[in-house]
Amino acid sequence: MNINVNHPTASLGSCPIGPINLCVFNYDSLISTALAAIVTLAVAFWIRGQLESGTPTKVQAIFEWGYDLLRGLIKQNVSDDALFIIPLGLTLFLYILVANWLEILPLGFFPVLHGANADWNATLAMGLVVIAVVQWYSIRVLGMRGYLRRFTKPFELPLIARILFIPLNILEELVKPVTLSLRLFGNIFAGGVMIFLIASAGFHLEFLGPVPHSVISTILLAAWKAFDVIFIGFIQAFIFMLLTVIYFGMAREGLEHEPHETTQETAGRMLTSIQEGSHD
Repeated sequence: MNINVNHPTASLGSCPIGPINLCVFNYDSLISTALAAIVTLAVAFWIRGQLESGTPTKVQAIFEWGYDLLRGLIKQNVSDDALFIIPLGLTLFLYILVANWLEILPLGFFPVLHGANADWNATLAMGLVVIAVVQWYSIRVLGMRGYLRRFTKPFELPLIARILFIPLNILEELVKPVTLSLRLFGNIFAGGVMIFLIASAGFHLEFLGPVPHSVISTILLAAWKAFDVIFIGFIQAFIFMLLTVIYFGMAREGLEHEPHETTQETAGRMLTSIQEGSHD
């Protein structure tokens, strides 16, 4: 049995960068991603409409529970002043969850639709965005000197030994978006392959006599989708969000090793701001 994993493409010209042509697009992935984004926005506005100041609805209770969970993860792994991660984390979680759960629909009847996260281009784009924001946050917190100093960890070693770790630390940073995206892509793509195999397989159970393969395939497909799409899809969305928070926490590495003058300068700026506010 041959499984075609190629995507139909559309070309807008020739924009080669090495072996990659940036002007060639997988248009089925673009359509699938756009559909997932539209549904995500619709769900987000629906959740917003369920938020009330009085007695909370069930949707609001679930949303507040998830919000508090993410807020606690950020405070525990990053910092109390890094709550700007909440919108990013919730958006990623909701989008990935919706994109995964859309596979519960019979997308096989529509050749231009598939699981949005079953294309590595889509998950890699999310991984690159996350790591880019993480690098910005690291520079903001540590400063350029502290940011560059991160690549000399572990900080407990002598300077000469730490220099030897610089290539490994750079490599670790470069592969973060790759591993973050491949983890999501691999699980979703494997689930899609299993759906294809179950839907196209034939069965003959001797103790039941001849059984139409379509009946068995339908039952197994429903059971697999209930497990893979709903459960695994939720787990993968949560893991992507959790790893995003962890990467932000790793972006602060070395902060405790920075000179004390940095802390004093920060305290001085805070004191000046308080004094100016009191004069106003």
